[in-house]
Amino acid sequence: MAHPYHHALSSVKKWGGTIDDYLSIHEWFDRSKEIIATFQHRALRHHAEGVFMAETIFGKTLTLSSGRIIPTRWVAEQHVKEDLGFIPSFADWAKSIRPEPWMGRTQRIEREVDPDPAGPARMVDSSYLLLGLAPEAKDADVVRASVLLFHPTVRREQQLRHSRKRFYRHMLAEHSAVRRRISQGLPTGPVVAE
Repeated sequence: MAHPYHHALSSVKKWGGTIDDYLSIHEWFDRSKEIIATFQHRALRHHAEGVFMAETIFGKTLTLSSGRIIPTRWVAEQHVKEDLGFIPSFADWAKSIRPEPWMGRTQRIEREVDPDPAGPARMVDSSYLLLGLAPEAKDADVVRASVLLFHPTVRREQQLRHSRKRFYRHMLAEHSAVRRRISQGLPTGPVVAE
């Protein structure tokens, strides 16, 4: 693995200035080695979002000691390309993570915190609103629309099959809740806090 110092030397070669002009950016990209000292540390920041995050942290431009101003993104992209050969998206990293049962295990706390889940305080899940379906839509329409919310690569990923099914069941439950609320004369949209 390249050391931040060597990345900084490479930056000096490309754009001039001194090592100190670049070192903090390259150190930030590799600071995730504190968490895990293998190449897997790169999953935290070595992707397109990490490049934009560096720009947010260090500013849109970098003023070198020579007086030259360059986009911070150039330096961030250089670091990722030198380590990986290209700039992946976070999705590229995520689809390589082997799903484990504990990752999808969530507690259903609704009954503990909301004694009346059908009451006026209940909000419709924002994912359900993305389906754009009428309350009279059939369950098959809900599932079809839910499938289309996923990116094609996620739809093809066999390891995510159980998660997708869980999501479809959740959308069907939301659809039933909306129909129930309509039959009771209650509002169906997200409730806005006063």
